[in-house]
Amino acid sequence: MPMSSAEGKDWTRERIQQLSEDPITVLDIGPGVGTYAKLLAGPNLAHITGIEIWEPYVHTYRLKEYYDEVIVGDAREVEFPTVDVVVLGDVAEHMSEPDALRLWERAAAAARRAVYLSIPIVHYPQGHIEGNPHEHHVVDDWDHDRVLATFPGIGESWRGTEVGVYERRTDGGGTVESAA
Repeated sequence: MPMSSAEGKDWTRERIQQLSEDPITVLDIGPGVGTYAKLLAGPNLAHITGIEIWEPYVHTYRLKEYYDEVIVGDAREVEFPTVDVVVLGDVAEHMSEPDALRLWERAAAAARRAVYLSIPIVHYPQGHIEGNPHEHHVVDDWDHDRVLATFPGIGESWRGTEVGVYERRTDGGGTVESAA
């Protein structure tokens, strides 16, 4: 749905703020109501871009008020700008597992510092909402172990009762930083 559970949002904000003392750039894939733009707003945010597949959300939720740039398109097809952080906030469940994995890899290639994946980790079926056919959960049975087995490079994670958040630190080239 265009809004997501509050679970894991504080953890995500804290992890992102710890990445750098300098203001960061963020790509939010699937912004919905603008949760991450609102969550990260402040002096630590230099620029935030949203990629939204459902154009009516751009207007309904006034996304241009919260994002420096809004790209309307399918994240599986749109070119990503290079940024410090990519957020996949409750978007992977809306596509097939292979598509979600390709999106994860593309996000890691675009992120200089980290990628964050927020995803339901309980059986969570969902159909169309607000006339948006993209709200349908294609994969509605993710769990913590399946996320860890599917998405390579996960370091830290946080689990709630419905949602898990997973962090992949990158070196800007889609690879995981070593813990040296």
